Amino acid sequence: MEETNQSTLKALADAVILIPSLEPDERLPAYIAKLAQSGFGHIVVVDDGSAESYQPIFTRIGETDPRVKVLHHEVNRGKGVALKTGYRWIQENLPGISGVITADADGQHTVPDCIRLAEELEKGTRALYLGSRDFSLKNVPPKSRAGNRFTSVLFFLLYGQWLQDTQTGLRAFRREDLEFMIGVEGERFEYEMNVLIACTRQGLPMIPITIETVYENENRGTHYHPLRDSMRIFRVILRGFVKFMGVSLLCFLVDQVLFNVLNLAVFGNGAVKAAQIILISTALARAVSAGLNFALNKSFVFKLKGHTAGALARYLILAAGIMLLSAGGVWLLGQIGMSSTVAKLIVDFLLYFLSYRVQQKWVFAEK
Repeated sequence: MEETNQSTLKALADAVILIPSLEPDERLPAYIAKLAQSGFGHIVVVDDGSAESYQPIFTRIGETDPRVKVLHHEVNRGKGVALKTGYRWIQENLPGISGVITADADGQHTVPDCIRLAEELEKGTRALYLGSRDFSLKNVPPKSRAGNRFTSVLFFLLYGQWLQDTQTGLRAFRREDLEFMIGVEGERFEYEMNVLIACTRQGLPMIPITIETVYENENRGTHYHPLRDSMRIFRVILRGFVKFMGVSLLCFLVDQVLFNVLNLAVFGNGAVKAAQIILISTALARAVSAGLNFALNKSFVFKLKGHTAGALARYLILAAGIMLLSAGGVWLLGQIGMSSTVAKLIVDFLLYFLSYRVQQKWVFAEK
């Protein structure tokens, strides 16, 4: 028992609690006092442009315990920016820590749950640990339950990983990943969704840790705007796929136009047989459209820097695999009596989503 207690105390001393805060109430000083009493060695609070009337709370927090550091934004800049401000300060001033635990200032994240994440960090495994709430409980507001379930399903369909709680603010990661977290795009609540997407591309594991589900006063203390911020989050989730669809449509049009130009204007002069005309026109049009698709997906959709040769080889392997799967799928469905036209529509529709996920996780993945 003594060995376990010593291990936990070391985990708490080595971890940093980071709390972004905007116009907090008295729950924040009480929460910080409990964190300090539990043994956390470092607590960083970022005042994200709170009004002057709230400054006495931050002053009191900063003067209570030398382990507490308060940083200030002169104006409200958003949760994403507040987190990055904290990350940069931690990176520059706390070289010996195990990692960072982010928590919200509205009382949703209990001290025992923060301790559990600190213990996970102390094990040394590089991952993003996500405090995962149970949205089937009766105390969860309907809007929170519906919003989280929808984003979980959407995230799974587009990024291939099921996360029960995509909008949790209780997260933890090792110090080695501070630079990575600072580099993720986003200024407000959408930043946290961008982090999840970046982790899937980077290959950083995301590990859910079940935590207590706390909603005080139906979560009225939060600064999360249900409509505006939900739209930001959904836009973040869909942004990459919408770009992917746009590029696909553009390349399809290029393929069709170029095929017809070659087929009718260039080779359609009677000097080449009809079958050869179609074959040559198809091959040239497909080569141009595929090259354009690769270039746009690399630079515009998935934004891969460098690694062109390796990405191109993987892209060609994927293209060949998709072609074989399409032919095989159409043949299999034909064996049960489905027409080839309908079968190809169904198979290619499913393969389209598969292609997106494989390009995201393998072809254009950051190494």
